[in-house]
Amino acid sequence: MMDDLTTLTRNPIKARLARDELSVSMSVRILRGHEIGHIAANAGFDTLYVDLEHSVLSLETTAAICHAARAAGVVPLVRLPALEPALIGRVLDGGAMGLILPHVESAASARAAVVAARYPPDGARSVGTGQPLLHYRQFPTAQACEAMNQAIFIAAMIESGAGLAAADEIAAVDGVDMLFVGTHDLGIELCWPAGDDEKVIAAYRQVLAAAAKQGKFVGAGGVANRPALIGRLIRLGVRLISAGTDLSFLSVGAAQSCAAITRAASAAGD
Repeated sequence: MMDDLTTLTRNPIKARLARDELSVSMSVRILRGHEIGHIAANAGFDTLYVDLEHSVLSLETTAAICHAARAAGVVPLVRLPALEPALIGRVLDGGAMGLILPHVESAASARAAVVAARYPPDGARSVGTGQPLLHYRQFPTAQACEAMNQAIFIAAMIESGAGLAAADEIAAVDGVDMLFVGTHDLGIELCWPAGDDEKVIAAYRQVLAAAAKQGKFVGAGGVANRPALIGRLIRLGVRLISAGTDLSFLSVGAAQSCAAITRAASAAGD
């Protein structure tokens, strides 16, 4: 039975990172159907995150997407709109295998979120039965809580000057697995010139150094349209890249298809 528990709660993104492998993610903002899990898997994504910070998706929809993604072999994460303990518990009870914490600017806020995400004795999450992570099977409570505590993946977003300054103390929080840099928001706050890769690289070096001291990982968001920069970040040690949103993929794909047909029509008329 305990072997089954270990298998059920194994988090593939944690395993990939432990092997120093790159993970590629996408975010979900507008699609509400279970199909997105299979679409992400077929496209080659290791993980997706439901973006509750920048969407109006409901918790019910979030749970459905998480279930479908996991069944398709894609690790479902959720980016929270706020660091609220009640919301953290509900998102995890709905099937998320990890959390992306927005606007973390201190160790205290990161620690409070970790406590809300973990069961006692490591945290204060309420113990509920019928967990999706366990495929609704019953296991001894203490062992199940311990296994789920170890399975949850938590990324703290560094997306402000205050967060960047506190990167060392945030990385030191037990239970935080990754510092996830919100490049776009960070750049806007720090007034980086558009396309200035050197400013970005300097910030990432600071975050990578803070993470390395604690054996933690670093992820990158807001860089999807800058392939040269992505290559540099991966060489520096970034191990998770957010490749974009369902909205951007749909918009770009639609525009490309329309343009191709327009060109074909123009050529046919020549």
